[in-house]
Amino acid sequence: MIVENTQTQMRKGILEYCILSVISRGEIYASDIISELKKARLLVVEGTLYPLLTRLKNNGLLSYNWVESTSGPPRKYYTLTPAGAEVLKHLDKTWEELVYAVNTSISGAG
Repeated sequence: MIVENTQTQMRKGILEYCILSVISRGEIYASDIISELKKARLLVVEGTLYPLLTRLKNNGLLSYNWVESTSGPPRKYYTLTPAGAEVLKHLDKTWEELVYAVNTSISGAG
């Protein structure tokens, strides 16, 4: 159905922005990123998240640190790099502009 496809595309379009925003709060484990996104009703599974994290890392926007775990293998914790923080700042501005554009379009004000 066209509505479901459009909804999926809209969510995909903002997913990287939301991931960077979550990571910007501090060092975080991948499953905690998934939990945060689920709380925000952005349904994400590991099969979606890990390729995005890899791409963001390969683009120099994220770094990670291995931390020993008492309950299993070491865990990879992600943080934003300075370049990631800069990209996030630009995406924050872009988001504000998009919200304004959408709200103006919907309301007819302008």
